[in-house]
Amino acid sequence: MQRSIFGDPSLLGLGPRCFIIAERRVLMKVEPFKTVVLHYQLFDETGELIDSSSEGHPFSFVFGEGSIIPGLERELEGMEPGEEKEIVVQPEDGYGPRNPNLIQQVPKGVFAGGAELEVGMSYTGRTEAGNVVNFTVTGMNEQTVEIDLNHPLAGKTLRFNVTIEEVLE
Repeated sequence: MQRSIFGDPSLLGLGPRCFIIAERRVLMKVEPFKTVVLHYQLFDETGELIDSSSEGHPFSFVFGEGSIIPGLERELEGMEPGEEKEIVVQPEDGYGPRNPNLIQQVPKGVFAGGAELEVGMSYTGRTEAGNVVNFTVTGMNEQTVEIDLNHPLAGKTLRFNVTIEEVLE
């Protein structure tokens, strides 16, 4: 915070020894290791709204730690609170291109436990090593389930509308 003295106190009917002190905030820019608080809307290449921050609940993250996709992070750098921007992120700078090797045929028996699988639905599972994986069922027959381990937004051009709310130390 910076303090500044302004105005002529006599104009306000105050004595000559009165000073008016006002606080002025110095706006910080988005830069590495600052906490960024923003509102966003995310659209796919057809213009369909995919995700957004909800009113009164902005998204916050520490800039420069790689917690958001690289193309978005790069375009946010230097922005200030109150600034709005439309950002288009190509697949290479977002969730990457679709990888056909991540579409796999898995024996139906792997999905034991009575899981009701549906084509088009996304699920979370565990590998034999205990790692958590997210996948989408893209096909099924009597013996196998086809799963897609690509991120649902892989291969898509994304458009973000962002408004920087705050930049904090």
